[in-house]
Amino acid sequence: MDPDSPQVVVVGSCMTDLVSLTPRLPKAGETIHGSKFFIGFGGKGANQCIQASRLGVRTAMVCKVGEDSFGNNYIGNFKKNNVCTDFVFQTGAAATGAASIIVNAEGQNAIVIVAGANLLLNSEDLTKASATITGARVVVCQLEISPEGSLEALKMAKKGGARTIFNPAPAIADLDPAFYTHSDIFCCNESEAEILTGLPVRSPSDAGAAGSALLAKGCHLVLVTLGGEGCVIVSKEEPGHRHIATHKVTAVDTTGAGDSFIGALAFFIAQYPQLGIEEMVKRSNHIASVSVQTAGTQTSYPYRKDLPQDIFS
Repeated sequence: MDPDSPQVVVVGSCMTDLVSLTPRLPKAGETIHGSKFFIGFGGKGANQCIQASRLGVRTAMVCKVGEDSFGNNYIGNFKKNNVCTDFVFQTGAAATGAASIIVNAEGQNAIVIVAGANLLLNSEDLTKASATITGARVVVCQLEISPEGSLEALKMAKKGGARTIFNPAPAIADLDPAFYTHSDIFCCNESEAEILTGLPVRSPSDAGAAGSALLAKGCHLVLVTLGGEGCVIVSKEEPGHRHIATHKVTAVDTTGAGDSFIGALAFFIAQYPQLGIEEMVKRSNHIASVSVQTAGTQTSYPYRKDLPQDIFS
């Protein structure tokens, strides 16, 4: 492997976040006053990539933005965060993706996304990025670009020998079965696990049952994230499920916490492959728990220098 080539490559989405802070989430048909509005950088793929980069691993983003001010600003944001932008493509055929986010006083959120240019990332673009994808240690994908594009990237990565992390978000019930078999780590939250399996997920034991159902679909290792309750691990190698709790914190804004977790996980797989999955999950949980204590998405993601250094030993 070229020592200067990206070790973590994320193929996925970029969204401009339009964020309103409110006392509570509005009901249908209701208008309420908010306390603050700001514009930020988001999108599951970009979030995951930037969290990994801030922890100190070389990263690259493969995505598509519009030929507009949001797109230009996003490219600048990647560069500011030391993310390789060689495969951040621009198109005049659609606007940069946008997400309208409402966050209440408890830090809970409601989000509407308009994918825009994200859905135009195509096979030709992936071919241009193929050497970087196949040369990576870890490749991460989600479902905010076309499912076909994500699956092609996962197949490309597996062929090149990379470890693959797939985050089926937003979840679709009729997910192509090839996603299960091409994901070394299949990482979903409670609601995504419910959509994919049809099973309710209200507790760690429920998450374990959903994880087992996903193994039956062809997954090798499943992580079901449970927000403040931590994460459940289910694998083909070990029967049963393992619940990795996280220490309790006071959440200010949970937006993007799952992406912080996945970005951290990609970092540890690339940089500390000798660690067991439980230890990687514990450390990633801690990093995600730091992110929820500050408002915003990427603005809340910690840098390596701001974290306990024993996390990196």
